[in-house]
Amino acid sequence: NVIMPCRRISIPSVLSPSPQNITMKFTIVAALVASASAWTAPKRFELPASVKAAVTGAAVTAGVAVSPAIAGDVGAGEQVFNANCAACHAGGQNVIMPEKTLEKEALEQYLAGGRNEKAIITQVTNGKNAMPAFGGRLSDEDISNVASYVIATSEAGWDE
Repeated sequence: NVIMPCRRISIPSVLSPSPQNITMKFTIVAALVASASAWTAPKRFELPASVKAAVTGAAVTAGVAVSPAIAGDVGAGEQVFNANCAACHAGGQNVIMPEKTLEKEALEQYLAGGRNEKAIITQVTNGKNAMPAFGGRLSDEDISNVASYVIATSEAGWDE
């Protein structure tokens, strides 16, 4: 039998379990997870009813007004509007029924339920008369955003 001399094997310092290396590894993992989640958007995040109730209760207790309005994203609504609605409603007009525009006064007069986001969401989702239903074509979020855009723009005035 031949006995070979033993050589001491050194572990690279990056693999040693020092507190600095552990912190560095956690930092790298956290950065990877954060960047990965930035590239994968969840379909929709819904808060549990208990959380919604708690937040509403806290707001009421604090004396903060809780608006029943939908309050979608106006900027995103403008993009959806331009891609899906502007063919008939460019500049807030109506190429099919000219009196039924998206102007503030016309919305108050002709929109079932009056000029509010909920009424616009209903009309866009279900359609009416010559207007097709977009409920199967657009997400609920897109429709809510369009409603917010229409309300905000009718208040500010449409650019022709």
